[in-house]
Order: sequence, then C-alpha cells, then structure tokens
Amino acid sequence: MKNFNKFYFTFLLILAAVPSMAAVAQNPFEKDVKYKIKNKIDKLVLEKLNKYHIKPANLSSDAVFLRRVYLDVIGTLPTQQEVTRFLSDKKPGKRNKTINSLLKRKEFADYQALKWGDLLRIKAEFPINLWPNAVQAYHAWIHNAIEHNMPYNKFVYELLTSSGSNFREPQVNFYRAVQGKTPESIANAVALTFMGIRLNKLTEKQQVEMATFFSRVAYKKTEEWKEEIVYLNPEPTNVLHTVFPDGEKITIQPDQDPRTVFADWLTANNNPYFARNIVNRIWSRMMGIGIINPPDDICASNPASNPKLLSFLEKEFIKSKYNLRHIYRLILNSRTYQQSSIPRSNNPKAESLFAYYPVRQLDAEVLIDAICTITDTRENYDSAIPEPFTFIPNWNKTINLSDGSITSPFLEIFGRPARDTGYESERKSNTTAAQRLHLLNSTHIQNKLLRSRKLKRIIRQTRGSRDEKIRAIYINILSRYPTENELEVVREYLNSESGSPKQAIMDIVWALFNSKEFLCKH
Repeated sequence: MKNFNKFYFTFLLILAAVPSMAAVAQNPFEKDVKYKIKNKIDKLVLEKLNKYHIKPANLSSDAVFLRRVYLDVIGTLPTQQEVTRFLSDKKPGKRNKTINSLLKRKEFADYQALKWGDLLRIKAEFPINLWPNAVQAYHAWIHNAIEHNMPYNKFVYELLTSSGSNFREPQVNFYRAVQGKTPESIANAVALTFMGIRLNKLTEKQQVEMATFFSRVAYKKTEEWKEEIVYLNPEPTNVLHTVFPDGEKITIQPDQDPRTVFADWLTANNNPYFARNIVNRIWSRMMGIGIINPPDDICASNPASNPKLLSFLEKEFIKSKYNLRHIYRLILNSRTYQQSSIPRSNNPKAESLFAYYPVRQLDAEVLIDAICTITDTRENYDSAIPEPFTFIPNWNKTINLSDGSITSPFLEIFGRPARDTGYESERKSNTTAAQRLHLLNSTHIQNKLLRSRKLKRIIRQTRGSRDEKIRAIYINILSRYPTENELEVVREYLNSESGSPKQAIMDIVWALFNSKEFLCKH
C-alpha cells in the first residue's frame, strides 16, 4: 500500500466484504436442507451427537465443498473453469464424481507424498542427514507407491524389511531417517509412525522388548559419496526372546530377521494397532481432528471420541485389502465431511464429536502455491547447505518439494514442519502476528500482485464490465461468486477510490488474500 488511506480502505474492505464465517448462517457457505445420511459414517456420528443433544451443522454449499475437497485431497485450488463448471452442474451425483476424479489425479500423490515426507522425516540435512540422492530416491518411491495405490500393508512391510543401498533401495531410508541409529531410536520411529504410539509412554520393559526387534539392524559406508548400506547383521547367533506390544511372547531364531517377524505381526489383519492408526490419521487430515486426537498419541489415557466409528473404518480398511483410497472415498462422500463449518451447537463436545467441519489454516506449502497460482507468479527454492548445491526450478509447485531442508522464509513463517521428529505437531497451524504482517505489509506479496499477468489478464478480458471483473476475482481467490452484498461493497469502494482502477482492483485482491475465507479451509 502506498499510504495509510489505501491500507485503511483495504482493511475496511476485509471486514465488510468477507463476513465472519462464525456469524453467517446462510449462503454462500451452507445449504439449509434436511439432514440426509449418506453412509455408515453419518449414522455412527449422528448416533453420538444425538446422545449429547448436539445438532450437526447444515450441509456446505457447493462452492465451499468444491474448494474444501480440492484443498484436502490434492492441496490445490480449483481453477476458474472447474469452479464455474461445477457450480453450473445440476446433476445430483456431481460431488461423488468430483471426489472420484480428484483421487485419480497426479496431485493426489503429490500432496500425500508431502504428508508422508513429514511423517517419515525426509530431509537431506541435520539432524536426519539422508543427503540429496537418498531424498530424491525415497520421495520418488513413496510418490510411485501412492500414485499406483500400493496396498498399505505392502507399503509398510517393504519399509520395515528392506536391506541394501539407500540410493538404490529407497525403502531402507526409513532406517536412515531417524535421529540416532540405535534399536531404541528405530523402535520409537516405528511405533510412532505405524502404530500411533509414543514409546516413551510405555514401561521401560516394553520399550526394551520393542527395541529387540531392531537390535540387528546394521549400517556400513561404501566408496560412493554419502551412500550407506542398511543390512541385517549376520554376526549374532543368539536366540532372541521378546514380547510383541500386544503382550504375545515370541522367540526369534538366529536365522530369522527380527524385522520380518515384527512386520508380519504388525501387518496381520487382527493387529490391534495397524489399521486403527492409519484410518485415524486419514480422518484427522480430512476432518481437522482425529477420532483419537492427537492421532500420534494412541494410549489408554487418550480414548477415541467415537469408538464405533473408528472400529467401522478399521474393518472397512481391512476388508478393502488395505486400500487407502477406499478410506478417503468413504470419508469424503459422507454427509459428516460435507457439512458446513458453522456450528449449530455451543456444546463443548461439538468439535470432537464432528458436529461441524473445523476451520483451520492452509498448510504453508498449499498457501504459497495458491497465491502463486492466483497471481501467476513463481517461487524460487534452493539450498546452499546440501552437498552439492541443490536448486529447485521455479516452475516446481511447493507441494512437490521432497526435501525438508529446502525451504523459504514464507514456509518458515507459516509453520512448515522441520521434519526432525515425525510428530504431527511439528506442523504449526496457529495464526501468528508474523504471518499477518507478512500478508499485509511484505514486498514479497505486493510484488506478486503488481507483476501478476493473470490479474492483468482478468482486468483486460473483462474490460467494460466492472461486475464481471469482481466475479472473476472472487472465483479465482475464493472459488465462489460474490454475494450481492459483497458486490455492492466492492462497487462502493471502487467508486470512492480516486487512484487508478488497476490499483483499486489490486487493493481488493490484497483484501481477499488477507481474509479468513482465503487463508483457511472451511
């Protein structure tokens, strides 16, 4: 902004043109229609809500649903054409059709590989030290597994039982991407990632028993720069006596790989931890809060808010032969997922019992990609730390970044995880003063607006129709048409602005960028 008055008018526009979602109980955010159960998820959620006399939220509007499902599934905003086509489609099955389409898109694998990169600590530099070659190989393997819908039990089994070069057998990087190569460190990573258990909450005896399964994992260097071999140490000849986390005792012979023994137990259909952990994580990603929450702290003192719902998802997952897309499809097609973010109850249990869709800030990578898409600009990512120097082409989307060491000031400010521990809490979703100041005052965002070929194109192509300009801006930024009230507010601002029409349009875009509606999934 060039002066205080411009900033002041823009700030007023934020308040006037983008109403608080908590205070809005009508379009464009929701539909006031009769509650209709779409699958068993809704039946189990509604059963629990009725017990506490909690009203579920209304159904989300088509525009809200479209934006939400794009951001949740592929981490990408819908295009102007996709929004207009969806909103004009009057067929009753269009939501289901959109869900199926998104689950087949390459961006689904891109975004889910990013999420797995957080959990599996994919990072070239300190303290993980995978190094660039291994990061690229590991990320590519994960991306390929997701893209081709590898059964989840096979995915985990390969990670836990692989041996070989971390450059040529990407799966062995699971054992490389831990802070410390001790059996205890490995056991902690396995329990956290694939069982949702924090090992330090178990007894010391249980921790030792769990570590026994990884006591023969060994590492050795090669002549190739930064390459390392992960292998089963053949030297120990003693019989191992230990106990599985469920209490079952096991004897492991010298010719057996203890990792394979553990992986066989973990991925068995009757395992009490395996399916529960991943379906709870997926639910948390889609709904903003786990059935067990946080999703990586499954223990007796942290019970499920809806045990029947969790049990249903577990059984469905096993029945589907560990098809991750099946669980996504179930959740996304539910009335529970598609409900509004506007609560209809002030009961403190409403959120944990899924009475509404929780509003939450976009992931840092998703947010900067959205800003770049809307402004038709690019970001430069590089890192002088990895050896050799690593450069990422500026046409690369941020959700495709494979290496947690390669970052930017924007990603740091907006809470991108460091990928040091694998905890869900490493990703920060709370709004900070630094974030607000960056969006309001930074030359980084201002330059994107001023240089935006896309915004200039919108202004040029809708010349002579001010309302069409406003509608195009709203569709590109908020994925919906403006209401009549919003159109009136923006018209009034444009009429009052004495500067150039282009600058006034940029003010409107800036205001919408700073709105809660843009910055959050809702």
